[in-house]
Amino acid sequence: MDEVIIKIPEILTVGEFAGKINLPVTQVISELMKNGVLATINDNIDFETAEIIADYLGIKVQKEKLIKEKAALPKAKEKAGQEKRPPIVAVMGHVDHGKTSILDAIRETNIVAKESGGITQHIGAYQIEKNSRVITFLDTPGHEAFEKMREHGARVTDISVIVVAADEGIKPQTIEAVKHAQNAGSVIITAINKIDKPEADLDKVKGQLSEIGLTPEDWGGKTVTVPVSAKTKEGLDDLLEMIILQADMMDLSADPNTKAQGIVIESHIDQGKGPVATILIQNGTLKQEDYIQIGDGYGKVRSMEDHLGRKIKTAGPSKPIKISGIKEVPQVSSFVFAFDTEKEAKEGSEKEKKFHTVKSLAGVKKIGIDEITQAVLESNTRELEIVLKADVKGSLEAIKEALQRYKTKEVAVKITREGLGDITEKDVMMAAASKMKMIFGFNVGISSSIIKLADKEKVRFSKYTVIYELLDDIKKALESLLPVQIVEVELGKMEILKIFRADKKETIVGGRVLNGEIKKEFEVKVMRKDEVIARKKISSLKKEKNEVSEIKAGEEGGIGFGGKVDIQEKDTIIQIKQEEIKRTL
Repeated sequence: MDEVIIKIPEILTVGEFAGKINLPVTQVISELMKNGVLATINDNIDFETAEIIADYLGIKVQKEKLIKEKAALPKAKEKAGQEKRPPIVAVMGHVDHGKTSILDAIRETNIVAKESGGITQHIGAYQIEKNSRVITFLDTPGHEAFEKMREHGARVTDISVIVVAADEGIKPQTIEAVKHAQNAGSVIITAINKIDKPEADLDKVKGQLSEIGLTPEDWGGKTVTVPVSAKTKEGLDDLLEMIILQADMMDLSADPNTKAQGIVIESHIDQGKGPVATILIQNGTLKQEDYIQIGDGYGKVRSMEDHLGRKIKTAGPSKPIKISGIKEVPQVSSFVFAFDTEKEAKEGSEKEKKFHTVKSLAGVKKIGIDEITQAVLESNTRELEIVLKADVKGSLEAIKEALQRYKTKEVAVKITREGLGDITEKDVMMAAASKMKMIFGFNVGISSSIIKLADKEKVRFSKYTVIYELLDDIKKALESLLPVQIVEVELGKMEILKIFRADKKETIVGGRVLNGEIKKEFEVKVMRKDEVIARKKISSLKKEKNEVSEIKAGEEGGIGFGGKVDIQEKDTIIQIKQEEIKRTL
């Protein structure tokens, strides 16, 4: 008779596990307790824990495939009934280049003036109207929020306006904003702000934009570029018109006649309303009294407000709204789904909770070289402290022996605790007491209860199934801590043919470059046979009385140094460049 193998998922509750193996819950809980796991009927356990318990009970289990992540919100035009929707726009850029000023100027011009007595409240997004067309602006999607939304597979923004100051040009934060906009999958429009300033240089900024791949249309590129001034309001209408034009080209649409789907862009506790969330409707229409799943929570929409604080009963695609009625504060970037019944919303939230539990427990992965390095640096030592666990003694000894070979005067691995078998509570507590708070395990398991304890104690752990991968990660982390080796690279050599001047103010000599090239920006050594006479920076470099940046092999020229240098004919000048070489173990 064939052996019966029971398939169970990566994560399941104690009650579900008991049902799968057809045993009383009390018996399963008892076996868990014997193995140091305190769990109730509704607590989750991972596959490794369930497998151990099943093995004690003489039952064979097999892991089902990992639950697939819920698909991102549907893209436009996937279903019939699509209608045109407003574009969703984020304004990004360097902190001092006027991003907020542009947003404020647009808001003042298009909202406050038109809304009699309306008080614009901060809800993370707002809408304006231009030529009878609505545009949704995201007011607060910082880079971190953008990344979270992108990780969840959500394309939140249609268009990103990158603001660059006309008097300062591209800054590192500008480039960062461009990368985040590109990663978010949005079309980029550049707004060159502060054109009212006397120092404004549009051509310089356009040249810099071209260098980072955003060549303006009037320079033969494809990037829409609009000169503006938040201070004088010049160009703002042009910017809004270009946004509308771009939206028309993108043919943005959604289905307003289906159940709402959206994403959380802000959330907090309101003293009067409890947990509230600002959500952006991406498809369908949300109605007051709808039941919703919001991340891994759920609730019923008790109230809805638009960006002006006005009470509304429905909200369609691209509409930003603040809602109350949810049971807990959701995370930014959580998906929102509307349902007909509370039961459906609750079931959706429970599935989401279960999925994230699976994802967090199944995602036990290598700590990462950068993380190891950072932990060592923060500890103010070059000794890597770890707890080491392995499946059998042979593996443990092999790993320890290999780690000893990495020991130098500058770096080393210190094993604060070692042992065989799965990662235990004692392992976690020992790691927690160390500087690094790290556990490395080879072919060992870790239960959900120990994962929770590790998380509480801020202990990080990695599980490996291949020894050389474990050793490679530790070796690379240790190598990153070794001081770099500074070497001098010879760039060129010149023979001195004539001394033109040598006094306290300046030394000027003439010579021929024998090999390589002599450049003005690098240091040189003055050599007499094998002796270094001086190390100097070049103050001037000339060919035929013309100042140049370099003199190549076979060419003659003059070199000037500040101050007096004890230099003679037939001496050689060797130009050097210092380079850092990473060391290895």
